[in-house]
Amino acid sequence: MKEIVVISGKGGTGKTVITACFASLAKSKVMADCDVDAADLHLLLHPEVKEKHEFRSGKGAVIDEERCTGCGKCLEVCRFSAIIDNPPRFFIDPISCEGCGICSFVCPQGTIKMEEKICGEWFVSDTRYGPFVHARLGIAEENSGKLVAIVRQQAKQIAERQNKEYVIIDGPPGIGCPVIACLGGIDIALVVTEPTFCGIYDMQRIIKVTQHFGVKTCVCINKCDLNPENSKAIKKWCKDSNVEVIGEVKFDINVSRALVSGKSIVEYQDNSVSSQIKDLWDRLN
Repeated sequence: MKEIVVISGKGGTGKTVITACFASLAKSKVMADCDVDAADLHLLLHPEVKEKHEFRSGKGAVIDEERCTGCGKCLEVCRFSAIIDNPPRFFIDPISCEGCGICSFVCPQGTIKMEEKICGEWFVSDTRYGPFVHARLGIAEENSGKLVAIVRQQAKQIAERQNKEYVIIDGPPGIGCPVIACLGGIDIALVVTEPTFCGIYDMQRIIKVTQHFGVKTCVCINKCDLNPENSKAIKKWCKDSNVEVIGEVKFDINVSRALVSGKSIVEYQDNSVSSQIKDLWDRLN
């Protein structure tokens, strides 16, 4: 079994579009969307949810309203304005609460407890491409790296049980904790970039991260014809950094039309771009 993660140094490079194409091209695979902060691969895979699980992480303060005497000590020490004064008792705004626990420490009646929070959900679904593991992180919730690890683990377990050849992961953009959670034990990372100054800079940052962790890395230049000079600069930097550019995909308005119809470009139309992505998949293997 081979684990492939598709990542990018920044958002908007076309990472999810490429991943959806791989979903239709690979014959034996499990798909995973590890971009849990802004998951959107499901918009193209149209999953039918089979399992739904709560994701719990971190703790938040909860007041026992019946036992609260309204002394106000919690209000005095809360630095995040999470305590709501509603005489004769106090309440906690779960959005504002940072889970520091100082209110539970100072409460003389012991009416404030720190309880584990439900931060999101993760799902196991069926799609027309096969099994799909994905998640949704709650608004303003943290620990997305932990949720990424759960999604990866579940996808790998399904692939092992069903003897699948690939786990194809739509990774998060950037270089933060969710990306690092995607890279451990990966066979190969495909970095999708674009020929802009931001695209080049952020590509360099994420490649330095993958090299730090010893992950085999290759690059695809998406919309390569929009700025040929920057595309040349990307290839030169990759050559100097011993990173192979295995694909160049041209801009095509039909990609947007395919997205509107809820399909990947390789399903939507047999054209030069779909051929370039098919060649990219072949070279990735």
